[in-house]
Amino acid sequence: MSTQFYNEMYDAAGTLRPHYQAFAEWLAAMPPERLARKQVEADTAFHRVGITFAVYGEEAGTERLIPFDIIPRIIPAAEWTALQAGLWQRVKALNAFLNDIYHEQEILRAGRIPAEQVLNNAQFRSEMMGVDVPSGIYAHIAGVDIVRAGAGESYVLEDNLRVPSGVSYMIEDRKMMMRLFPELFSRHMIAPVQHYPDMLLENLRTVAPKGVTNPTVVLLTPGAYNSAYFEHTFLAQQMGIELVEGRDLFVKDETVFMRTTQGPQRVDVIYRRLDDDFLDPLVFNKESMLGVPGLLSAYRAGHVTLANAIGAGVADDKSIYPYVPEMIRFYLGEEPTLNNVPTWMLRKPDDLKYVLAHLPELVVKEVHGAGGYGMLVGPASTAAEIEDFRARIIAAPEKYIAQPTLALSNCPTFVESGIAPRHLDLRPFVLSGKQIGMVPGGLTRVALREGSLVVNSSQGGGTKDTWVLEN
Repeated sequence: MSTQFYNEMYDAAGTLRPHYQAFAEWLAAMPPERLARKQVEADTAFHRVGITFAVYGEEAGTERLIPFDIIPRIIPAAEWTALQAGLWQRVKALNAFLNDIYHEQEILRAGRIPAEQVLNNAQFRSEMMGVDVPSGIYAHIAGVDIVRAGAGESYVLEDNLRVPSGVSYMIEDRKMMMRLFPELFSRHMIAPVQHYPDMLLENLRTVAPKGVTNPTVVLLTPGAYNSAYFEHTFLAQQMGIELVEGRDLFVKDETVFMRTTQGPQRVDVIYRRLDDDFLDPLVFNKESMLGVPGLLSAYRAGHVTLANAIGAGVADDKSIYPYVPEMIRFYLGEEPTLNNVPTWMLRKPDDLKYVLAHLPELVVKEVHGAGGYGMLVGPASTAAEIEDFRARIIAAPEKYIAQPTLALSNCPTFVESGIAPRHLDLRPFVLSGKQIGMVPGGLTRVALREGSLVVNSSQGGGTKDTWVLEN
């Protein structure tokens, strides 16, 4: 894999890429002081609207603004078409895998994936065995993290199938750019993203239980202290559905009801934004105050749809990630069109030996980790941090995977010193229901610290508007 950084705006010879031409002309004519003024205006507006997130481990109530960069990331139409096809292929295979492992387990019996990797996985839910879900869809909303390496080739970094977040920032970033720089939208034909909530609601309605023609859809949130609570309220409001907590719902006769001022109302589809462990205290975490007692019984009876399905997390576990290309071959009979990042599985003695010998060069991740936590970025770590992580790996190698340190592509970004390159990734959101679809683009996350390759907001990253050109 190349160690050179791919520049989204300029080629290796320093020549402007064609799809950035009109934007570059506009940027060259823009006084730096106007850009700085617009950046302040954007930050102020995001604060006023309350577009913040909470960081676990910090004081309760501490919220941060996710930094927004006013220079967009631009993707040409042909490139997006190819990327979209690869994403659809990947999500179809992941849904087929989930349906299989909770039913016939053909891929395990065929020996294409080690059975113990799935059946002993902490995210595998035996309670879902034999449960038929509408249309066989388990991951109704998938956030797939894409990075570009040195030659411009795309790699899937990870699949997020439990409760993928960030789509509200994609929409708000677009609204902000249209407000700040309306003239840019007359120079470019940019594919819209604002219809995502409508597309999401329609998708959720198509997977309602059998016989339900006018389903009631709700969004289940853990509450105001959750790090993504802004997004929960935003999406519920945009879809025109009720935002509920566990205490607002109850189960009677294996049917879910919502408490309202007019009396109980049946609920048919729950877009849940809390993890499996907290959904039903009668089955999972007995101490959970966030879920709904009896929810699993209603789900197993086919009287309510959960999006995403209970047990979907086994397919986004980092120990399962290396097998996704094999899923595509097994279920679809196709070759993967999107690359996986080469991955060492430290439960394998040879992989463990190699990784321990090359820790300063690699990225090591916890298989159940998320949000940039529980990982080692070897080239950016001190000798003491590396040795501390080495001890953790030796104590429980099965909990980790390792990957090369990717040369993430970079893009011009407005920072304190002016305009400078910063590394980024892309999280498109794939919606699966009766049909599969997505809005063009996704959430571009950018590592604002110079030289940093960690784009997560919890680790100091920011976001950019993502433009997919229509011409």
